[in-house]
Amino acid sequence: MTSAGNGTRQTRQAEDVRLVVDTIPALAWSAGPDGSAKFFNRRWLDYAGLSAEEASDCGWTVALHPEDRGRLTDYWRQILASGTPGEIEARLRRYDGEYHWFLFRAEPLRDDSGEIIQWYGANTDIEERKRVESLLAAEKRTLEMLAVGAPLADILENLCNTVDAQAGNIISAVMLMDADGERLWPAAGPRLPKGWIETISPLAIGPCMGSCGTAAYLKQRVIVSDIATDPLWVNYRDAALGYGFRAAWSQPLISKNQQVLGTFGMYYAEPRSPSETDLRLIEGAANIAVIAIEGERSQAALTKAFEKIAKSEAELRTIIDAIPQLITAIGADGIFQYANQAVLQYTGLTEEEVRAGKFQGVFHPGDTERLREQREAAISRKVPFKYERRVRGGDGHYRWHLVQYNPLLDERGEVIRWYATATDIDDRKQAEERTQQENVALREQIDQVFMFEEIVGSSPALKTVLSSIVKVAPTNSTVLITGETGTGKELIARAIHRGSRRAGQPFISVNCAAIPSSLIASELFGHEKGAFTGALQRRQGRFELAHSGTIFLDEIGELPAETQIALLRVLQERQFERVGGNRVLSTDLRVIAATNRDLTAAIASGSFRTDLFYRLNVFPIQVPPLRNREEDIPMLVEYFVKRYADKARKQISKIDKSTLKLCQAYPWPGNIRELQNIVERSVILCTGDTFRIDPAWLSSQNGSRPKPSGPLTKTMRSYEKELIEAALAESGGKVAGPEGAAAKLGIPRSTLDLKIKQLNIKKNTVR
Repeated sequence: MTSAGNGTRQTRQAEDVRLVVDTIPALAWSAGPDGSAKFFNRRWLDYAGLSAEEASDCGWTVALHPEDRGRLTDYWRQILASGTPGEIEARLRRYDGEYHWFLFRAEPLRDDSGEIIQWYGANTDIEERKRVESLLAAEKRTLEMLAVGAPLADILENLCNTVDAQAGNIISAVMLMDADGERLWPAAGPRLPKGWIETISPLAIGPCMGSCGTAAYLKQRVIVSDIATDPLWVNYRDAALGYGFRAAWSQPLISKNQQVLGTFGMYYAEPRSPSETDLRLIEGAANIAVIAIEGERSQAALTKAFEKIAKSEAELRTIIDAIPQLITAIGADGIFQYANQAVLQYTGLTEEEVRAGKFQGVFHPGDTERLREQREAAISRKVPFKYERRVRGGDGHYRWHLVQYNPLLDERGEVIRWYATATDIDDRKQAEERTQQENVALREQIDQVFMFEEIVGSSPALKTVLSSIVKVAPTNSTVLITGETGTGKELIARAIHRGSRRAGQPFISVNCAAIPSSLIASELFGHEKGAFTGALQRRQGRFELAHSGTIFLDEIGELPAETQIALLRVLQERQFERVGGNRVLSTDLRVIAATNRDLTAAIASGSFRTDLFYRLNVFPIQVPPLRNREEDIPMLVEYFVKRYADKARKQISKIDKSTLKLCQAYPWPGNIRELQNIVERSVILCTGDTFRIDPAWLSSQNGSRPKPSGPLTKTMRSYEKELIEAALAESGGKVAGPEGAAAKLGIPRSTLDLKIKQLNIKKNTVR
């Protein structure tokens, strides 16, 4: 009965585990040691529209995009052979036939002997990120093509190719408004059938003229999910169906002055309603098309103005003032002369203020310093150039602009005047920054999926720490990590964050000792504009950036008294105020603190608050020094040797046994950080395939440390002597030369000669 009861209980536990895996919001799977698929959770199977039997073994590969299948399976075989974790991006087919980009991740599970017994993995949908990155790249390419004077047709063709690459069933097209504002003409559409282009050349604008003609007429987006039944397509239905079109969406291209420039359309071969992602795609592509059209027209207008400058300076000023783009004129010496009406309206300056030199004040101070040398050097070369900088508007807010300089030359090739145009790219810069932050967050999430990947060792002292991490990570408790410098306290903090429910959120690290006491409050809690000298804009603090995630306060014992009071309020009430502000901000985060100081002594001396200590010390973790983890040292040496050998592209396959003994005998007052530095230096100097450490480096480390005495000194000298005698024996007693003992030990000949004398080694006897 007991055995049967245990079996039933184990079966229930297995069912509970499967239920949990089926419930988590991720596509999860597992495979055997040979890579054959064994299990897919319910979300994976539902997404791909496959049964467990169909997906098992290699059956799941049918859901991969044909263009990605070979690349992914080749990569899968590579990591199976190497036994290392891996990740790769590929497209996965949804049950309805639509492909999405996913990040495939795989990690091996090993038994106590190190053999792989199972592979586990998860697939993360990154379709939205891929589309955002693609649109940002398209916008950047558009600006670059505008800068070099590329034809508008080429720019729009490049945009359509970018959108069409998002999926095989998209056919995108751009139509431009003609001069009379009554017809649209096809301007770009690489995938459009030639016959269809002829059919809609031109396309009249009206309330019932398909998707594009109606969108231009209404000045709003038009979505037709089924051409076969929608009344907007009554005049072109037969022709459209004849070319295989069943759905058509169109976004009008509206200029800044609310004029219709044209339309951006997308066709599909099956009835289709757009998702939120589709709507963002068509809107983003339309915005890029507007930038291209307006930029090309502004450049064309500017070129026309340049051609007329020799006839009439006054006429040029009139033309430049009429161009809806920020344009300034600069003398050959680089001094501003005048700005057009668009600049005056944007900045709120008058012509007199521009001439008086106040125009320089609209530029962000940080950019002015950064770009000064670049601008002066470019002006001296007398060729067009460009850069990005922030310009302050009349409302006091800065926006990013792409500034392009073009010289006007005389017959001798000398600069008469420079003309600079500024295009507002603030939205693109913000989107680019958001994407970069999302990529960093995603990369950190990927790199930190498995909690202890960088915490190396298996000693009892370290296992106690790892056990504490496992217990406290899933909770929301505040943790205080103590230990000597160089023991890896931040690694422990990151491991706690990775194992928590906040793992997908930010991990913000702050070294309290590295920030001046006058700035620590602003750094932690942020500040309002004008809070102090130099506070030109509102700035978010680390606590705001860490919202919903974890903040790690390293060297917490160095916090000044006033900041300790503010931190105590955050821990008690989860509220704080920015420096110079009066608005109370709430935050939801986890606090992990660390110190190498004796906080009890700091409390006794009055430099650290007792109530703050008890708030921080909810769950203490003491990180052991390396001298108490002697059995971990060989593993750590091997780990660091591999890391730095790979970095230096060296083939190091062996570690000298005497070196390992020497490392285990040394007390490592600098802990793991000292060991890491010693190994890196030794790898750089290593000339063969065997890794060795010069014993002199350990015996001479940090003269302020307590000198070894007694057996330890004798042991180290003995190891040193043994190491040198072995090298001399291997080289036949030779000290110098490529095959000499000095080269084998990786130390100068003079150093080896000195040690031979100090250790009383007879070279003639060690052959």
